[in-house]
Amino acid sequence: MDLRAYAASDRAWAERLLAEGFGGPVQVVRGEAFDVLDLPGFVAEIGGEPSGLLTYRRYGGGWELAFVAALRRGAGVGSALVDALREVAGGVPIRVVTTNDNLAALRFYQRRGFVLVELRRGAVDDARRRLKPSIPEVGDAGIPIRDELELELRSSGPDDDA
Repeated sequence: MDLRAYAASDRAWAERLLAEGFGGPVQVVRGEAFDVLDLPGFVAEIGGEPSGLLTYRRYGGGWELAFVAALRRGAGVGSALVDALREVAGGVPIRVVTTNDNLAALRFYQRRGFVLVELRRGAVDDARRRLKPSIPEVGDAGIPIRDELELELRSSGPDDDA
């Protein structure tokens, strides 16, 4: 697997990826709508073909993982992309926001050392009303999508209490 910087020439396939299962490139986090494909990021390739994408941005005094997807599950693509962001972060905490229904994402992040740091009850309901009516009301496993969950990864891992 090879990693490289996300480039403008990746936009077409990345838009298709986000349209197929992620509601498009415009995401809503903390009441702010933004295009995750306008951000810097990394592309993972296997055999010269895109196999994953991660984009990120500055958030507060740290970094935010804005979007990550692996086209080949179980191949280490997502982990490699998160590791690349850890290198960029240089020891500064990384935050990520997901929704209460996204059990696969919660499992993925927590297994890589992210810890839950915040629950925003009703944040998705509010985003659906105000910013992005296309957000479905029901998500993975038939779970109503209502809340944002924020996780953080510290450079020294999940056992760091500092």
